[in-house]
Amino acid sequence: MSEADRGLFTPLDRAERAGLKTQTRTIAFWSDVWRRFRGHRAGMAGLVILGLFVLLAIIGPSLVRYHYDIIDLNETYIYPGAQHWFGTDVLGRDLWARVWIGARVSLLIGVVSALSQMVIGTIIGSISGIYGGKVDMILMRFVDILIAVPFLIWVSLFMLVLNPGITSIILAFTVTEWKGTARLVRGEVLRLKETEYVLATRGMGASTWRLIQRHFFPNVLPVIIVSVTFQVTGAIFGEAFLSYIGLGIQPPVTSWGILISSGISEMRSYPYMLFIPAVFISLTMLSLQLIGDALRDATDPKLRQ
Repeated sequence: MSEADRGLFTPLDRAERAGLKTQTRTIAFWSDVWRRFRGHRAGMAGLVILGLFVLLAIIGPSLVRYHYDIIDLNETYIYPGAQHWFGTDVLGRDLWARVWIGARVSLLIGVVSALSQMVIGTIIGSISGIYGGKVDMILMRFVDILIAVPFLIWVSLFMLVLNPGITSIILAFTVTEWKGTARLVRGEVLRLKETEYVLATRGMGASTWRLIQRHFFPNVLPVIIVSVTFQVTGAIFGEAFLSYIGLGIQPPVTSWGILISSGISEMRSYPYMLFIPAVFISLTMLSLQLIGDALRDATDPKLRQ
């Protein structure tokens, strides 16, 4: 028997077997999540709508010959039609191009802010719940102090220190809005710490990392996913609010918030300027909620069959 053939029958050592089992288990978990998510019709509908909006945000402005910030005073207040699919605004700018450029900005702010908040909130909440005692008390009191200061004050301070823009808004949301995720994760970890299977695993000498990987993370994941979907919607609405009061995105860059703000002022005479961006931002919010509910059901170990 050759060396190559003999190697086929050489048993794997313990570390290799453990690594292979972990990899197989991880693949099986996410395959099961995707299988169950596909069976959720509302979640799939939300995914299709959101995917379509993302695609149009990428290629939508290039489908027309008008640039989003080109002013043409001879074509102001044109209603939606064959020439301008979504009409034009007070300065004659094409609303189709502006809506999808605004989608890029709003979705970028929402997704990046939510993911950053998720990471910070999950880390803080996990540390607080796992270690407890003085660590938990210090971290939670710090969270209480942050919650006590209104969000608008935090954002105003960031806008005064930094120039208003996409980076400033993302940073403001990231630093100030992770508190809810931290509280949710902490509560779940504290609950899981007292369950019998976690106590038994800890009694058998399992490390903290193994407890996080095998027991805490799969059970906390549904809570995190729901929290992230709310944070994305909150960041998009927050950006719209900041743009409405003049602390958000600055011209010539546009966003859904800026479009809604300008549409409100023209609502009585030209309602399409408000209606069109409002419909897209509402459908985006609905899609994210549907996706979040479907992912929560798909990742919940208690619902797995």
